[in-house]
Amino acid sequence: MSLKQRMYPTEEQQALMVMHAEHARFVYNLGLEQRSMWTKDKRHFRQKISVYTQCRELTELRRELDWLRAGSAVIQQVALRDLDQAFKNFFAGRSRFPRFRSARDPKSGFAIRNLALRRINHKWAQILVPKIGWVKFRLTYHYQDAQQGSSARAVHHNGLWHVSISTPPRQKVPADTGANVGIDVGVANTVATSVGIFIQAPSFTPGEQRRFLALQRTLARQKKGSNRHARTLAKLASLRRTLNDRRTNWVEQTTTALARTYDLAAVEDLKIVNMTRRPAPRPDLDTPGSFLPNNARAKAGLNRAILASCWGQFTTRLAQKMDVVRVDPRNTSRRCQSCKNVNALSRESQAVFACIECGYRAHADTNAAQNILDRALTTNPGTPGARTQKPRQRAASTNPLPTVQTVG
Repeated sequence: MSLKQRMYPTEEQQALMVMHAEHARFVYNLGLEQRSMWTKDKRHFRQKISVYTQCRELTELRRELDWLRAGSAVIQQVALRDLDQAFKNFFAGRSRFPRFRSARDPKSGFAIRNLALRRINHKWAQILVPKIGWVKFRLTYHYQDAQQGSSARAVHHNGLWHVSISTPPRQKVPADTGANVGIDVGVANTVATSVGIFIQAPSFTPGEQRRFLALQRTLARQKKGSNRHARTLAKLASLRRTLNDRRTNWVEQTTTALARTYDLAAVEDLKIVNMTRRPAPRPDLDTPGSFLPNNARAKAGLNRAILASCWGQFTTRLAQKMDVVRVDPRNTSRRCQSCKNVNALSRESQAVFACIECGYRAHADTNAAQNILDRALTTNPGTPGARTQKPRQRAASTNPLPTVQTVG
């Protein structure tokens, strides 16, 4: 588990932290390029490349490059370890092939392997960064929890520095109520429970939305690299940071409220990456070189709405706080809770479910949440946390409780 907390470096410390991030990105990309060159058919090197051989070669490279030697060898070695872990995840089928890190990436940072902390008072503490010294950060968790960390990662995003301290996972919240709940996630209603409670994820206020769109129009007319362009980017980053903090706070409060109320939660095992994939182009067979409409613009809007609903973050944090069963999502919104009949015509609209077989009527999202709970209790009784759907084998890549609304 990571404890993310705000850092407050001085101007001199911030310049050195940017240097560490640039060095980590350079070493990571260089190591990735070297590994991509090595093949069994074309042995450009006498031995197989590993993190140990690359660390030895990094030492030789630091002797030749003064600007690289100015940084920390420990931070640069950790970047190579991150690359090695990325390859392990790829070969295990957990992620895609490692990609080069771009200097234009909105997020940049570096890892701190040997964690050293010291407390200033009940609100502030310091972390030791190699070749920089003690950097102050805000204590938003108990200091005893931060002391249990083994490593940390400093990240620069939207103009601010944060430190994420890796700690052992926390104990789940014991509710001891004996109650179970089914949860259906959606776009119109972010979270709908089997007891008729609807919870909506926060977004921009109308005023913030108008300001965000106005800043985007202003940014499009400004020259890239100018001072005005940089100031507009900073204002946009401030709005994005506000929205991100608002959504993170919503996820934490909602998942904690559910964990304190129910012993078991049933959720859909959704493949969000596949759901937000862009539609495939439709070539026009009659006119070679041209394409037919594929509703890409409408799909892009749906993808943004899905990602803004924070389904993945919500489910992950909920599973970390309580027992969660993931079920197969097929036909959960088309199945009648009363007679168990499955028919697409029963779903009259987004909000109305009217069974054409028995006449049962209910809110469509509530009916789906009840089906999710029934499927979890029927398929996996007494085995919380297990998946009722077998995980798919991923093929190797070929490319290098808040305010709620109750429905009676």
